Amino acid sequence: MARKLLLEHINVPGINTFDVYRSKGGYAAVEKALKTLTPDEVVEEVKKSGLRGRGGAGFPTGMKWSFLAKPEGVARYLVCNADESEPGTFKDRFLMTYIPHLLIEGMIVASYALGAKVSYIYVRGEMMPQIRILEKAIAEAKNKGFLGKNILGTGYDLELYVQPGGGAYICGEETALLESLEGKRGNPRIKPPFPAIAGLYGCPTVVNNVESIAAVVPIINDGGEEYAKIGIGRSTGTKLISASGNIKNPGIYEIELGVPVEEFLYSDEYCGGMANGKRFKALVAGGSSVPILPANLVTKTINQEARLMSYESLSDGGFATGTMMGSGGFIVFDEDQCIVRNTWNFTRFYHHESCGQCSPCREGTGWMEKVLHRLEYGHGKMSDMDLLVDVSKKIEGNTICPLGDAAAWPVASAIRHFRDEFEWHVTHAAEATTRNFGLAHYADPIPKPEPVA
Repeated sequence: MARKLLLEHINVPGINTFDVYRSKGGYAAVEKALKTLTPDEVVEEVKKSGLRGRGGAGFPTGMKWSFLAKPEGVARYLVCNADESEPGTFKDRFLMTYIPHLLIEGMIVASYALGAKVSYIYVRGEMMPQIRILEKAIAEAKNKGFLGKNILGTGYDLELYVQPGGGAYICGEETALLESLEGKRGNPRIKPPFPAIAGLYGCPTVVNNVESIAAVVPIINDGGEEYAKIGIGRSTGTKLISASGNIKNPGIYEIELGVPVEEFLYSDEYCGGMANGKRFKALVAGGSSVPILPANLVTKTINQEARLMSYESLSDGGFATGTMMGSGGFIVFDEDQCIVRNTWNFTRFYHHESCGQCSPCREGTGWMEKVLHRLEYGHGKMSDMDLLVDVSKKIEGNTICPLGDAAAWPVASAIRHFRDEFEWHVTHAAEATTRNFGLAHYADPIPKPEPVA
């Protein structure tokens, strides 16, 4: 069994309450950090751990913290990004629901490291049950002396607030989140300046994902070097994966980074293989915004090496034959699923969630949705595939925030790997409205390329 750092006690009855969480070693990281470590030493432990942001970008967390400006007499803020909105991703909601004190403990330690006296957890507006759970947990922690004035007699003060969002995907982008937190429309800001220099209320700010902040707790408890021993290469520690789709065992899994994708997909410990005896067709490995892969590029790379659940291995081959770890939204498609319909569905989402600030994204997502709709419903043209690729290229890299890229990559990769299925929707328009294309060659092994002389 894989080592559990975040979910070790998830099945303990009452673990969502302070007393039970405390009895299982909870808040020991707060005591250790505040009583035995300086803020800079906490940052150094996180750097040693090699922890990378778990929200999707994978940027080293300790390095991000070290960028925080520290002007004299200016407030600093830590903001937790709990605006989990990526289709296929539900790990943060799981943590907040079942073990909220882990997040709160991580927030206290991280706030201390950054010198923040006020911190916020920005939660997606639809997650009202989780908001109430967090508010109750914060009240419990404050009542026990772990929040408020002079925490544990150390002289450190921290107030922690939960702020509901408005249900906008765009507010998962850190600067749009800060705009929303300030009471403005959630539009991304032009960078620079970056939040580490001028963030919330124009003050130095760090924005981190729920899982990233929760991971600070085992890092401080065990030490950064011990944490770094778990995983492989620059993909250290454990990662929460939201597994869904046509598999036997959908759910949340904590894996040690470096587990083979084949093991994660087919072993009974994890996904358990394909449901209903169907064959494997495609995978979205990291939430809807990452490139989709056909079955024959999932368990092995183009060079026929085992593909691993790590940042480096999943991206092996670039966007031509690889994908991204992203937020860990592991969506599995069987032979009965329609790639055209799925791509249209993703694009509908991005068109709906575009803030409209940048023309390429505002207009381009709408165009892609319309073209994909006509392909799916039997009115497409053979030129539509090239048109979609062209539009995706016009969007990618030409917007203030990464939502444009997130909308472009699934479309471009779907046509790259499943072009014959798109073309079949044109050549068999009537048939395409009553049945799906099927598996075709997507599961056939790819010949290993000949070595270059």
